[in-house]
Amino acid sequence: MDILSQLVMGTPLWMWGTFAAIVLALLVVDLGVLHKKQKAIGVRESLLMSAFYIAIGLAFGGWVWHEMGAVSAKEYVTGFLVEKTLAMDNIFLISLIFTYFTIPAAYQHRVLFWGILGVIVLRGIVIAAGATLVAEYAWVLYIFAAFLVATGIKMLVMKEKPIDLKNNAVLKFLRRHLRIEDELHGNSFFVRLKDANTGKYAVYMTPLFLALLMIEIVDLIFALDSVPAIFAITTNPYIVYTSNIFAILGLRALYFALSAIIHRFQYMKQALALVLIFIGSKVFVADMLGLEKFPAGISLGVTVALLVGGVVYSLYKTRADTKLA
Repeated sequence: MDILSQLVMGTPLWMWGTFAAIVLALLVVDLGVLHKKQKAIGVRESLLMSAFYIAIGLAFGGWVWHEMGAVSAKEYVTGFLVEKTLAMDNIFLISLIFTYFTIPAAYQHRVLFWGILGVIVLRGIVIAAGATLVAEYAWVLYIFAAFLVATGIKMLVMKEKPIDLKNNAVLKFLRRHLRIEDELHGNSFFVRLKDANTGKYAVYMTPLFLALLMIEIVDLIFALDSVPAIFAITTNPYIVYTSNIFAILGLRALYFALSAIIHRFQYMKQALALVLIFIGSKVFVADMLGLEKFPAGISLGVTVALLVGGVVYSLYKTRADTKLA
């Protein structure tokens, strides 16, 4: 048998290779060509890059349709949209992290780029673990679904507490157990400095690397929502992973495009909560109706309607607010 035709988690190796080649090409072009020099990224450039990444992600969905069929393509697009919306919450926290560590705009792209590489690896590990659990124990999917419903209801009824990074337990732990320099040293993640206690030189983490660590930790926490959400849409590891990664790849561009106007999307949280409740509920509804799987077309249609409704309502309610955040 041709090695490229061998199945890896139910999908031919050549399809995984095609996906990996596209992602690698995008990362090389991004860092090696478009952003070779350290500079602040403007809103216009960010919007263009966001549109480019969204177009690539949707085009990949077209390729999935061609290779795997319409149902898989609809599941991919649904997952892509949900993950992209969940990323908007990430943007708010990333903005707080950059503000707290006073990271200049010119260095933020570097942090986000390496952050995305870390996310690609971490999401792969989490998704592989989730796929193994669902394959071995089918009842785990119902736990994921119930978790999504509970999370959505919690988002609707509970007020959001202000985030206090200064007193964050993880940040306090890192400061206690790692050598951390308080000042930035250009775009360096590490710097060699003399230890005040020993008089010897040692490697210290700069605030730039600490910001990167915090972004990775935040994404790992967000994965607790996003991974169950995509598994409630489809249990195909290929669709789960590719939709996750293509949604995340555009996070850097999306951050620079939306960080200044994120306040205009204040009702997206409610829309996302309804999406999570719907996605979790449809697992149980499919069982009650005796369906093998909830129709992918209806799932995609409801998800799009809720998210578009959230965007339109947010923009309408904040139409008088023209001041940039």
